[in-house]
Amino acid sequence: MSAIDQLIQPRTEDLGEFSVRRMLPNAKCRAVGPWVFFDHMGPADFPAGPGINVRPHPHINLATVTYLFEGEILHRDSLGCEQAIRPGDINLMVAGSGIVHSERERPEMMESDRRLHGLQLWLALPEADEETPPEFLHYPSNDIPALTLNEVPVRVMLGSAYGVTSPVKTFAETLYVEATLQAGQRLSIPDVDERAVYVAGGEVEINGELVPEFALATLDTASGLEIIAKQPSRIAIIGGENIGHRYVWWNFVSSRKQRIEQAKQDWAEGRFPLVPGDDAEFIPLPEK
Repeated sequence: MSAIDQLIQPRTEDLGEFSVRRMLPNAKCRAVGPWVFFDHMGPADFPAGPGINVRPHPHINLATVTYLFEGEILHRDSLGCEQAIRPGDINLMVAGSGIVHSERERPEMMESDRRLHGLQLWLALPEADEETPPEFLHYPSNDIPALTLNEVPVRVMLGSAYGVTSPVKTFAETLYVEATLQAGQRLSIPDVDERAVYVAGGEVEINGELVPEFALATLDTASGLEIIAKQPSRIAIIGGENIGHRYVWWNFVSSRKQRIEQAKQDWAEGRFPLVPGDDAEFIPLPEK
């Protein structure tokens, strides 16, 4: 019996300055546990000069998780937070009742050639927490639990796995693990209600089934599943509890369709807060 329920291939989304591989949402799979959005950014190379330039835009009823393998992004938001995220750090932005943020670069970063490579994911908040006050939390790399299992370096970014627990705030049972494996190395997959493995580089096998580079494999609930690297590979394991259906439209996620309509109107009519120091421009509401 197959351990893989779905093997999802990414679609490419052009963000202007660079493209991303978008795994979620997908026609085959709308969510994995509370995770409703999954982008693999890059690797994108920028020559000296302007590069990452995501103008202010809004979110509601979700939390964003940004994690970089290479490069740097400057986060600024309507709470007045300003934070550069670097490889190994985690930025958690809880949109809750509504937040606006931009993702750009520090001027000194633009003075030389550089590369951006990382993941950005969105968590749907449980219904009781959807309208929680917005907040921004930064977790430096040294605060993220790291361990070695059978010579495989593993980091537990969110939730609990392999006997350790991440300090990153969660609202429901949530799992996010990152690991790098050499050819032939093995890693057990934690047991959670819903889970998936993403291959950010290389190729792996799960219980005898191949998962190629840039594919997301959603898994069944059988215990004892194991990843075997067919070549040097970087993988992410995500999962957690199913928190129910969510509507997703542009940057808005909610259990209530009318809440998304309200957010659309609020953004179109300028009722969201501004980002201090970055309020000269914004991304307009899409027509579709």
